[in-house]
Amino acid sequence: MTRISLSIAALLLGGTAALAQQDDLIIALQLEPPHLDPTSAAAGAIDSVLYSNVFEGLTKFAEDGSIHPGLAQSWDISEDGTSYTFHLHEGVTFHDGSAMDAEDVKFSLDRARAEDSQNAQKALFAGIEEVTVLDPLTVQVTLGAPDGAFLFNMAWGDAVIVAPESIEGIKSHPVGTGPFAFTSWTQGDSISLDRNAAYWGQAPALNHVTFRFISDPTAAFAAMMAQDIDAYAGFPAPENLPQFEADPRFQVLVGSTEGETILAMNNGQEPFDDPLVREAVAHAIDRQAIIDGAMFGLGTPIGTHFAPHNPDYVDLTDLSAYDPEKAKTLLADAGYPDGFTTTLKLPPPSYARRGGEIIAAQLRAVGIQTEITNLEWAQWLEEVFRGKDFGLTIVSHTEPMDINIYARPDYYFQYDNPAFQELMARLTATTDPAARSELLKQAQRVIAEDHVNAFLFQLAFPTVADARLHGLWKNQPTQATDLTGVSWGE
Repeated sequence: MTRISLSIAALLLGGTAALAQQDDLIIALQLEPPHLDPTSAAAGAIDSVLYSNVFEGLTKFAEDGSIHPGLAQSWDISEDGTSYTFHLHEGVTFHDGSAMDAEDVKFSLDRARAEDSQNAQKALFAGIEEVTVLDPLTVQVTLGAPDGAFLFNMAWGDAVIVAPESIEGIKSHPVGTGPFAFTSWTQGDSISLDRNAAYWGQAPALNHVTFRFISDPTAAFAAMMAQDIDAYAGFPAPENLPQFEADPRFQVLVGSTEGETILAMNNGQEPFDDPLVREAVAHAIDRQAIIDGAMFGLGTPIGTHFAPHNPDYVDLTDLSAYDPEKAKTLLADAGYPDGFTTTLKLPPPSYARRGGEIIAAQLRAVGIQTEITNLEWAQWLEEVFRGKDFGLTIVSHTEPMDINIYARPDYYFQYDNPAFQELMARLTATTDPAARSELLKQAQRVIAEDHVNAFLFQLAFPTVADARLHGLWKNQPTQATDLTGVSWGE
């Protein structure tokens, strides 16, 4: 495809040759989605391509994390907080030309909360008792109890609106309502989207978008330097950022994410079912050494599963400060004076592969031997996330405000604490901001003191792009590459 074309019309008129406004984009990501249905998988890589571009929900996240209207232009909330009446935009169609209406909203929410639902965030919909179509543009959602985070939950990629007519083929050919329509997927290489000419909202400036998947940091650097790609969101080689910053062809954006990067421990199997062992692992880890060695200084140390930029964050890093001698003592107290051997299964991202080698060395210093296995993303989802077949793993949880995963005993790290579950139930039923803030602070302390996982750092998000590009998201309030406001300039 020609990246810059001459205006033939200008030449025919005898005018000076003019360059047409560029309206295509090639943007690279590190992880390729395992499939293209955001409502039936835990892989954030799906949302990285499709969120806001192809699929939309009733509400949506803005770059600053605030909640804005999406397919719902407005809503009414009952006085008791248990009924939400959503008023949908008129004239919205799916990419196949069919109308999007209240029946599709009911189908999507009922499917997500069904007993056989494969939705990775099924808990988001657990409070829904009934979804009622009042008319084609009005749908009422009735909750069993007030939920202070309901509109927030509806902005997740797992809550996008889909149609029953296209659901069978959604994993390979997604059909949404967004400003871009899916056109093709060359597995192992790229996904292409085209501007949706019938989009109900403001038309995007871009006409054609290609997402390329480049997992190797060296290859990412080479492709960017050669300008084979226009941007790389979540650039995987932070050591190269100074080079790009010094080159006027490029811009470097370093933003924050919701990505709590953790050394997850399998609380459901020995020896990690013992809190003393988990505490020993936590004290064996030098967070700053991992940030410096794996991320070249990009990242903020965390002591619990909560984003430091959130106003309710509590700095609890002192509860798991680096102290290898204390780690050895705790291991001896737990009955492992000579340590033990466990597995360390690593997904593809650089923070995991590079960080894994550093953590393995730190654990070895206190007597814990690790058998490292590098997994592709689909393998990690199958073995670790779904199969719970692991001792240790490293992953960044990029979902927004997701501390409630610690209230799910069947979640992959299998933490089962009834007191914490009750705390989360109280949080869900609380709408007062001050009271919610206090409960969130309590929750952070509980999982930090239980050393459920070793909390490492908040993932930074570096993007390298052509200096002429405007409108790229700097921050990641959810895992997304929202291109709806991206355009080319001078």
